[in-house]
Amino acid sequence: MARYTGPITKKSRRLKTDLVGGDKNFELRPFPPGQHGRRRIQEKEYLTQLQEKQKARFTYGVMEKQFRRYYKEAANRPGKTGENLLTILESRLDNVIYRAGLARTRRHARQLVTHGHFEVNGVRVDVPSYRVEQYDIITVRKQSVNSFPIELARQTFGERPIPAWMHVSGDTLQVLIHSLPVRAQIDTVLTEQLIVELYSKN
Repeated sequence: MARYTGPITKKSRRLKTDLVGGDKNFELRPFPPGQHGRRRIQEKEYLTQLQEKQKARFTYGVMEKQFRRYYKEAANRPGKTGENLLTILESRLDNVIYRAGLARTRRHARQLVTHGHFEVNGVRVDVPSYRVEQYDIITVRKQSVNSFPIELARQTFGERPIPAWMHVSGDTLQVLIHSLPVRAQIDTVLTEQLIVELYSKN
């Protein structure tokens, strides 16, 4: 019966696993053999990380420059940078309106905010990137109560579950922020550590 008799470390590197157990040569060079082995791995890792960042950006509707600012802020906060980044993204007013069930998509929520349909703590806010804080109260402006977008929001309210970090009154569509969300309360499918790894290279 034929069997492999070549260098075992080379085989380990090809299969990306230590076939010997404690192979120091494999530990030093865990990428595939050949002239371009390391580069292929690095390129694949970079592409995966970049795709994850783009997925986060497009999910929350954030431009690159602003996203980078969010990342820097997250990195300067105590705790895990990736989780901090998601908390920042979730605290945007357009996302809060979406999470509260007052818009079917984040893009729709962004339009509602831009058109000035909401107030935060009694003050009109028309900036989608406005960041809410704990105990903030978001209400529909009196001038917008009977508008078509708000009537539609009443009709579709309750189609999605409301996150535990906020309370929404079905009658008035008032939103109370109990607290800013932690990672376990965010259902966005993202591997935020990949984004951290991408930016840490720069």
